[in-house]
Amino acid sequence: AGEWWLEDYNGPPLISFAAEEAEEIGVELGDTLTVNILGRDITGTITSFREVDFSTAGIGFVLTMNPAALSGAPHSFISTVYAEPEAEAAILRDLAGEYPNITAIRVRDAIDRVSAVLAGLASAISFGALATLATGFMVLIGAAAAGTGARSYEAALLKTMGASRRAIATSFVLRAGLLGLFAGAVALLAGITGGWAVSHYVMETDFAVVWPNALMIIAGGVLATVLAGLGFALKALNARPADMLRAQE
Repeated sequence: AGEWWLEDYNGPPLISFAAEEAEEIGVELGDTLTVNILGRDITGTITSFREVDFSTAGIGFVLTMNPAALSGAPHSFISTVYAEPEAEAAILRDLAGEYPNITAIRVRDAIDRVSAVLAGLASAISFGALATLATGFMVLIGAAAAGTGARSYEAALLKTMGASRRAIATSFVLRAGLLGLFAGAVALLAGITGGWAVSHYVMETDFAVVWPNALMIIAGGVLATVLAGLGFALKALNARPADMLRAQE
């Protein structure tokens, strides 16, 4: 947004500001900002906003002024050079030989170290997510096991009323499946809401849901609950109604 100054501009100080940071602090085109350089205040007018991607290895500044505004201040020049790994040594050697006053800094090693740390964090987060997922499945299985006594009594009553084993088993499967589906849906909604909040307000990054993985987790929860419920229901299906009813008296 706005306009960049001309190459030979030599008028009052002008400022180009990073668009995202400008939005965060509430500055607009035409506003003035004062910077203090070695005790001297320099006031410039914001004439443009620009997109700055700080995630790359390139050079980026939130605030940039026209060269003439800072011509009297002590300064140095910096630049980014992209090269293949096998060409780096030759470039550094040539720079040191031809321009000994230039300081060359290799950032590849630092980037590799940061990448390794981030990879370790990603692995730790993945293991933590798997542990949480396994704990959730165990909770669902425990919920299915907690109702074994009640299911046994219900099965005895249904048998007494003439219901078949297949009908009783089907009802148990549907009950367990609905329990797993409801629990998975609530967990998914809470996870999406929490993930979006962290991404939007804390990380300030885009948020996206990987729906195939999310639906697979819900399906896994439903399957675990159904299998657990059916397994615990076998005792109720095999028990004699008279024994179960007598035990409830």
